[in-house]
Amino acid sequence: MEPKKNWKYVPAPPAAEVEALGEALGLKNSYFLSLLVSRGIKTFQEVKDFMVPEISQLHDPFLMKDMDKAVERLGLALESGEKILIYGDYDVDGTTAVTLVYSYLAGILGADCDYYIPDRYAEGYGVSQAGIQYAKDNDYTLIISLDCGIKAHERVAWCNENGIDFIICDHHLPEATIPDAVAVLDPKRKDCPYPFKELTGAGVGFKLMMAFAVANDLELDPLWESVDLLACSIAADIVPMNGENRVLAFFGLAKLGSNPSPGLAYLLKKAKKKAPIQISDIVFSISPIINAAGRMDHAHGAVKLMLAADDQEAEALAEAVIQQNLDRRVVEKEIVGQALAMFEGNDFLLSARSTVLFNPAWHKGVVGIVASKIQDQYFRPTIILTESHGQLVGSARSVRGFDVHHALEECADLLEQFGGHTHAAGLHLKPDNLQAFIEKFERIAQEGLANISLKADLPVDIQIPLEALSLSFYDKLLVRLSPYGPGNMLPNFVSGPVFVTKSPFVMKEEHLKIYVGSTPDERGLEVVGFGMKADFYDGLCAAYEQRLPIKLVYHLEVNEYLGNRTLQLRALDFASFN
Repeated sequence: MEPKKNWKYVPAPPAAEVEALGEALGLKNSYFLSLLVSRGIKTFQEVKDFMVPEISQLHDPFLMKDMDKAVERLGLALESGEKILIYGDYDVDGTTAVTLVYSYLAGILGADCDYYIPDRYAEGYGVSQAGIQYAKDNDYTLIISLDCGIKAHERVAWCNENGIDFIICDHHLPEATIPDAVAVLDPKRKDCPYPFKELTGAGVGFKLMMAFAVANDLELDPLWESVDLLACSIAADIVPMNGENRVLAFFGLAKLGSNPSPGLAYLLKKAKKKAPIQISDIVFSISPIINAAGRMDHAHGAVKLMLAADDQEAEALAEAVIQQNLDRRVVEKEIVGQALAMFEGNDFLLSARSTVLFNPAWHKGVVGIVASKIQDQYFRPTIILTESHGQLVGSARSVRGFDVHHALEECADLLEQFGGHTHAAGLHLKPDNLQAFIEKFERIAQEGLANISLKADLPVDIQIPLEALSLSFYDKLLVRLSPYGPGNMLPNFVSGPVFVTKSPFVMKEEHLKIYVGSTPDERGLEVVGFGMKADFYDGLCAAYEQRLPIKLVYHLEVNEYLGNRTLQLRALDFASFN
């Protein structure tokens, strides 16, 4: 039985450092101590800062380039009663940012403001001409853009000519020059000295509100009430879970578990999620629903839900958005099936180092999700395109070692528009350029991935015997490492040799459940493998019937049913033990 991924073992940390940390903490569990040291947490103070974040760990917002200009311009607008338009992207980061800034400016400071989110289909991503025209037609004199704007040179110039000032709050990579706005807040600016570069768009908006409060001697408590929104933006945008993001996520999760805003509280209730809330709860139970509003209809629905004043209003607004997410699932499943079918008998697609697929009928709102699923299947840079207003529009997803944003920069002569990050991006191009783009992108992928395996890497943090796993190990130690995310991923354990102690069971046609133990005759621990039936069912059946040892990589989880809590292994990969 062959593994489906490349197991990459994290080097064991120096024994002396593990021992020293154990003495400092008064802790003897070498597995947990090794996890800490491997993640660069080597002293008592580092453990304290990591496991018990404090608000004091947040940086001074005025360290961000242009923050003083932004605060001054915002203060002038509030003093003179100007109309302020809060402009945000239609994804989770953008809508939570809009909700946070709008609720503070309008609800706490009494500003004359409203919010605007572009229509994904009519306007597309970023600052649109329709949006700034709306601002002019309705006498707005200040626009605060959130999670977008860093490339809006022409739109900002138009606003300057029409008496509208711009404050940009973004976290995407800037171009060589930045727009001529009153203030451009983006920690990724090369000339920005802000210490933490990985804030979300909502995080940058939060920093602007925080700076304004500090400059005007206002209490921070009302602003801090929105920290649950920040946790959602951090979880959904897959930013590094360290530095300020860890602090904000830590307190945001606590608020989600104790006193969430009515809209988020209703979504958690519907998903049957209770405290302590985890990042995974946001990723799987909240983010898809908030995103669905912008994917299937208009993101205004998500903002209205998150602004709901009470439980009754939240329930009324949530049901429509929840239904949109159900509709999204149906559409997504259909398109994924169509995309995978394109590989059948297509020698070019099967042998290529990149994937670019186009269908004019595909729903624009789900191309990013589809790109992720196809990328997972074939482990290569993937672009899914559909047609909108005479152009091809789509989303790109990448793999380790390949900067898809840089690749699109190399294809800029064939593109009308693009933007994003190292691992994910959006793009527009003319239909006539499609074939040339496919060929050029493939050449770039072949060069960039020449020495990279077509198998995905699977980091393995530590080898551990099944006997060392317990509810106490999970509750008292592993939980303390959360919140998890990039830069602090959920630990991947490997155990083996172990034996399959019961005949493998298939769940819902594609999932697996087995039990593993240190000997073939014990009951063993429950293991679930989602989507693993096709790859591993036969091999695991043979291992059970022939009493052959195996090894597996997994996450450690707790399964709760009827008040009982039991350990469960979430399988990530299997292999024969030899």
